[in-house]
Amino acid sequence: MNKNEMLETVNKLCSQGKGILASDESTWTIGKRLATINLENNGYNRLIYRDLLFTTPGLNQYISGVITYEETLLNQELVKPLKDNDIVIGIKLDKGLKPLYHTDELLSQGLDNLNLECKKFYDLGARFAKWRSVINIDLEKNYPSDLSLNSNTMVLARYASICQNNGLVPIVEPEILMKGNHTIQDTKVITMKVLQTVFNALESFGVDLSCTILKPNMVRKGDENKESVSNSEIAKLTVEALNTAIPNGKLPGVFFLSGGMSEEDATDALNEINRVENNDNYCLSFSYGRALQTSVLQTWLGKEENIEDAQNMLLKRARLNSLASMGKLDTLNELPS
Repeated sequence: MNKNEMLETVNKLCSQGKGILASDESTWTIGKRLATINLENNGYNRLIYRDLLFTTPGLNQYISGVITYEETLLNQELVKPLKDNDIVIGIKLDKGLKPLYHTDELLSQGLDNLNLECKKFYDLGARFAKWRSVINIDLEKNYPSDLSLNSNTMVLARYASICQNNGLVPIVEPEILMKGNHTIQDTKVITMKVLQTVFNALESFGVDLSCTILKPNMVRKGDENKESVSNSEIAKLTVEALNTAIPNGKLPGVFFLSGGMSEEDATDALNEINRVENNDNYCLSFSYGRALQTSVLQTWLGKEENIEDAQNMLLKRARLNSLASMGKLDTLNELPS
């Protein structure tokens, strides 16, 4: 465990006004993205698209790190522009989800051989990693169950410990899905419970929080709930949940997932979060996939002549989120062009 190097990685990732581009879609998931522009999911199209992202001029002004998928990182020429522009390379390490012990809750997999995987990806240039666990809310079924909560947090803690032993800064992602009719207050209560359980597990495994990044959901209502909730309320409850659950002064950064939010809402909510008082205990930034890439794909459409416009779109979305990570957007209607 090289703590000095990991602290250097953390400091780069948490650079003011910068966030993380999540470009770690599995082969199956990126196929769904390419399908939205009627493009075949093959190695060539995946290569061209990711090259478009990574060679965007000026990307390092707003992006401090990029999470990659194994296929991407194995192609050292593909990730070379990131290294050349001092963008830290990360790697997705979980292997997806499976049913949790014959229930309809979920557990991420991939701990087998994780130590060897970490060594391999470190040697390929990765300096941080990401692991996503998924938590469901279903109030009628009393979800998340204790089984789900304990199983998923212990997996996250084991992953984080193995990463640090191999010099990788772990991004811990306990994503609470917003599918359901629960209220935003329900989500806040469950988010606090999940995060407190996560940090207890991290402590029990001896994970160094100063070399750890959290990637949580924002506190939002379920997608079937009809209540009207503003982004300022999302921000207030999100910061309250974080401040309650995160140990004081130990965690350097929180990088939010977008969780299916639109590009505009993900940016605006992040901006509101950074305007809430008492939110200065750690860096509050973004680790977005779809919320950075949706407009990029729609601009590109798989056509070579659209690459420059698509890269300009990525730069625009990254710049807007950079401003939001500092609370410097006035209103959604006044976003700079």
